[in-house]
Amino acid sequence: MSDKFFFKGRKTPKPAYGESGYNTKRLAKLGTKEHPLVLSVQSQARLDEVNALLAEHQLIASVTLDADKAEDTVQLMGIINKPTTVSFEAKPNRNEPCPCGSGAKYKKCCGA
Repeated sequence: MSDKFFFKGRKTPKPAYGESGYNTKRLAKLGTKEHPLVLSVQSQARLDEVNALLAEHQLIASVTLDADKAEDTVQLMGIINKPTTVSFEAKPNRNEPCPCGSGAKYKKCCGA
């Protein structure tokens, strides 16, 4: 039998703040003192390039120089080359003047 006729309130108690969907223990951002980037390069010239990039973007990393291991700078390139949001110009409304400069309404000129 349903309890909707006899019970006014929640069937289950409301969860506490810490147990709900909020992530209260987020990781620190990569490239900081708490979580430095872990990079490896193969040559001294490349090490100088990577250190220059780190200084330019104010990041902290532990870079190892090892000619036998493959170069691993994926974390650094991921932070530096973050994609940007693309925004488009708003399309004019039907009754606004046409952007082509004809003087006619958009619906009569280019919006047809």
